[in-house]
Amino acid sequence: MNLSPLPRIMLEPLVRAALLEDLGRAGDLTTDAIVPAELWTRTALAARQSGIVAGQDLARLAFELIDPAVRFQSLRPDGAGVSPGDVIARVTGPARAILTAERVALNFLGHLSGIATATASLVESVRGTGARIVCTRKTTPGLRAVEKYAVRAGGGANHRFGLDDAILIKDNHVAIAGGVREALRRARAGAGHLVKIELEIDTLEQLEEALDEGVDAVLLDNMDPENLMKAVAMTAGRAVTEASGRITPLTAPAIAASGVDLISAGWLTHSAAVLDIGLDFEALENEPTL
Repeated sequence: MNLSPLPRIMLEPLVRAALLEDLGRAGDLTTDAIVPAELWTRTALAARQSGIVAGQDLARLAFELIDPAVRFQSLRPDGAGVSPGDVIARVTGPARAILTAERVALNFLGHLSGIATATASLVESVRGTGARIVCTRKTTPGLRAVEKYAVRAGGGANHRFGLDDAILIKDNHVAIAGGVREALRRARAGAGHLVKIELEIDTLEQLEEALDEGVDAVLLDNMDPENLMKAVAMTAGRAVTEASGRITPLTAPAIAASGVDLISAGWLTHSAAVLDIGLDFEALENEPTL
């Protein structure tokens, strides 16, 4: 998988904020009281259940920001599948630093790996069709970039990142404009020449109006497979077709069989279960001498 990592400048503020939240006003009272400063350790980040890995760069940063002496060696790249017991990465360095950063590192790694795993399950359910699985803007505040990265790690694709990179006309916009045609005409008049316009539609009548106005993409919201098939036939390649609403690995195959180009699911980023990953101690030793 050709998965480009996110640059450190985007990740570091997220990890710093999480570490500061955890350290509070006095730091790690438990670790500082119990663990000798000179103690070093070699640990393994290991999968407790099967899934897809994502988020190692954030985990690495959590350890390194606490102490630059920590070394993080990835053994399974983001996007790789793991089974229970598989070692994802080895973390070596001062025991205090590793224990202090452990929870933040695992929070990011488990959360993003959960998103990647959920995405992979949907991707697998539509394999062999022409449909692509995409996420939405239903993301955790502040974590959109990394959650969308996790979707890519799971084999999915990204919808728009924010309100500023495409126009998506929803039912409230249509109601305020007074109809589909007027909403599309206003959008076209206000859009730059590189901005795509998508319209959410509920009926085939709305679709016909949208196609007459030259829309770039249509969001077929909560349509059953029969109506989705009719919508795809009506569209006939004149616009990108996207299906949404109640998407699961069980419902996705029938939706994909309708011929839609995209299937979007908000739960991938807002409700995916965390992938269980743990930190296991492999060895303890005194600080190495130079």
